[in-house]
Amino acid sequence: MKPIEIMKDVYWVGALDYNIRNFHGYSYTTHHGTTYNAYLIISERVALVDSVMGLFTEEMLSRISEVVDPTKIDYMISNHTEMDHSGATPEILKMVPDAKLVCTSKAVNELEKHYDDGWDIQTVKTGDEIDLGGKTLRFYEAPMLHWPESMFTYYVEKQLLLPNDAFGQHYATEQRFADEVDQNVLWREAEKYYANILWPLSRMVQKKIEEVVELGLPIKMIAPSHGLIWRKDPLQIVTRYLEWAKGERFQDKVIITWDTMWQSTTKLARAMAEGVQSEGLKPELRLIPHSDRYDIMADLLEARGVLIGSSTMHNNVLPNVASVLSDIELLKPVGKKCAAFGSYGWGGGAVKKIQESMEKGKMDIVMDPFTVKWVPNEEELEQAFTFGKEFARKVK
Repeated sequence: MKPIEIMKDVYWVGALDYNIRNFHGYSYTTHHGTTYNAYLIISERVALVDSVMGLFTEEMLSRISEVVDPTKIDYMISNHTEMDHSGATPEILKMVPDAKLVCTSKAVNELEKHYDDGWDIQTVKTGDEIDLGGKTLRFYEAPMLHWPESMFTYYVEKQLLLPNDAFGQHYATEQRFADEVDQNVLWREAEKYYANILWPLSRMVQKKIEEVVELGLPIKMIAPSHGLIWRKDPLQIVTRYLEWAKGERFQDKVIITWDTMWQSTTKLARAMAEGVQSEGLKPELRLIPHSDRYDIMADLLEARGVLIGSSTMHNNVLPNVASVLSDIELLKPVGKKCAAFGSYGWGGGAVKKIQESMEKGKMDIVMDPFTVKWVPNEEELEQAFTFGKEFARKVK
């Protein structure tokens, strides 16, 4: 793929990674691969905003070379130190030793620890600007979106926001713009991205977005560092982020996710699903061993509530359920309505563990847990139906 001019004298020169299926050390599944987006801005002086994973350095340099001699780069802008965005930076600065590396003050130590020192570094804070020769780059600190040193770059004259990891998706495709691809896949990947990376940072996401909105910056395009570029109604993703951060966006669905040993908990899950559906909500059933745990978190983002179940083993949940509970404790879906259910033989510790994780995840437990001993009989299945029905009423 050649470099793509996304605006006049602004080029996408990043890399496509169709093969990656696990990100952040197997802590995030990427069913559609990903992109590492880097942007080349041409004026009297040349700026490269972010780079790519080190493995793709030559690919990025070949694209840059089709636009300008890479040794003509004057500024290497580092919005974020994480190595999928900074991996090629040492090679760029080796080729252009006189180029300035621009980053926040918090990024200096991070970059030096990741790579080396001795670079010509210019630190910036919110409101600082660089003049490329009649073209202005302005910087906005965005701490914990999603690392402490993160920042946004704003190309003033083009009204172009380059926010690095904010507003992105893990989605590799030959298309570069969000309006060119399957919208169902696009929004699914945007949801998954937010749920598994930014959900625990929602308060800071909300604060930063509200700060940017108050500035009244005109924005014609948002070009993140993963996935597709937002050019038609670019603020739609900003609005969606704000709704996710506030927990205000819902679909009329309830997630029911569980694991089972001898099908007793499955029988409960299905009875509860019927109860949920009887109240007009859509039950989405996710048997955990056959469902991607990171997809479950994406499912949960816009659900009205979640029911989590497990058989009891050694006075605890089944191992596959434990992994989902660890995600809940980590990602903290604050205020999401929930309840626990399960089955047991001689001890019922599973539902206790589920509730403990829900509490650690700052969720809203709206009902006492539902449990049965051994195999549920017809009366207990009817009670499970009623449990699902009542849960649906509470989350509506």
